[in-house]
Amino acid sequence: MAKRELQEINAGSMADIAFLLLIFFLVATTMDVDTGLTRLLPDIPDEEDQTVVQVNKRNVLVVLINRDDQLMVKNEFGTRVDQLKDITMNFFLNPTNDPNLPEKEPKDVQFPPGSSSLLPADGMWSGMVSKGVISLQNDRSTSYKQYLAVQNELVGAVNQLRQDFCKLYFDKDFDDLNMNSPVEKEIAEGIRKIYKMNISEAEPKNIGGL
Repeated sequence: MAKRELQEINAGSMADIAFLLLIFFLVATTMDVDTGLTRLLPDIPDEEDQTVVQVNKRNVLVVLINRDDQLMVKNEFGTRVDQLKDITMNFFLNPTNDPNLPEKEPKDVQFPPGSSSLLPADGMWSGMVSKGVISLQNDRSTSYKQYLAVQNELVGAVNQLRQDFCKLYFDKDFDDLNMNSPVEKEIAEGIRKIYKMNISEAEPKNIGGL
């Protein structure tokens, strides 16, 4: 019995179909956008300007992230990321003048005259400003997601303090200040002098895990 010849499949258009599918998926797929913190790093000081500053232990809040993405704050493990913001705000404010929390120093900050009913007519604010510094360090194996979450909470704490101050004295959110307005720009600069972004990041090292 003679064998039937199998009819060949015309694959001439397969390349076109594959190309069209590739174009479709490229157009229809949503690509993840890299997330991060917008931070402006200071200029590297000249060698003659570099000095060693002794910092009182009580003025430093050490935040460590180990290789298992666990947090150690104040030498204790178990802090959750969502607790960091309140801890950081309390650290900078030290409302009860706790001797275990940062020292404060008197500071005068000039705001635009007449810009706030809670300030003297000349716009001069006088108060106590925290000497606190946050020291953040992570393990080389810490996930980027956890590192970013911790950074967001620390930065968010300082931003919240700025928001609260701006709302109290100027009845406006700090984020809504118009940097194109000389008056509001001066207000923003003054608030930044009161609540500085004192967050220091140490070089990653092998912190390990529990």
